[in-house]
Amino acid sequence: MQGLGRARLGVRPTVSRLGRGVRRGMLQTPDQLPSVPSRDVESVPFGHLRIAFDDRLLRPRPWTAEQSRWAAELVTVAPEGPVLELCAGAGHIGLLCTAVQSRPLVAVDVDPVACGYARLNADANGLGDLVEVRRGPVDAVLEAGERFAVVIADPPWVRRAEVQRFPEDPLLAIDGGDDGLDLAWLCLEVTAGHLADGGSAVLQLGTPAQVDAVRARLAAEPAMGLRVGEQRSFGDRGVLVRVDRQPG
Repeated sequence: MQGLGRARLGVRPTVSRLGRGVRRGMLQTPDQLPSVPSRDVESVPFGHLRIAFDDRLLRPRPWTAEQSRWAAELVTVAPEGPVLELCAGAGHIGLLCTAVQSRPLVAVDVDPVACGYARLNADANGLGDLVEVRRGPVDAVLEAGERFAVVIADPPWVRRAEVQRFPEDPLLAIDGGDDGLDLAWLCLEVTAGHLADGGSAVLQLGTPAQVDAVRARLAAEPAMGLRVGEQRSFGDRGVLVRVDRQPG
């Protein structure tokens, strides 16, 4: 790594150690993947990767590869340092970004099944040495001094009153609370504490109205140091929004 010092970034001394061993809040090795019958495991293309998952996880949506690509674009102008993915699920969005740009990735999810698949998918796609998977709440598994060049946040964003519209999707993966923004806001708080100067985040939301709500709340809380930038809408599939650290 170059530019920002490793101590400031909070990353491991060598990339080859990423994803090896276990410390607090982490699930990192393929053998810890929960045992499931092989017939329950699916594998689908995601960009040029193959992603494994089962029905306990949200099926990878092809359109979300646009979040990977946008994050990869931002990496080219971001400071040196790793990428952070919050609410990573099977890890596909962060992994595709890492596959394009070869930046180290820290993938975080509270679900042990998701973490197991994220680890498995990293190794299966030849990215194991670049990827560290941490299990736990997104606001509990990062150390105070860790800084990331780009943050990818994929929180559940369906309003709680509407989750019954998606009976095939795991509740944990889609329930965003009353307004659909409970986990999105938590991801933004984590981003505010860990995004490097000059870095950006790509946040996935459900509607332009949710983007407006996030913009208004960030404007009302300038101490967070974040502001909403460009947004890209994908109809009823979702919205991506760039969040930048404000200078100063």
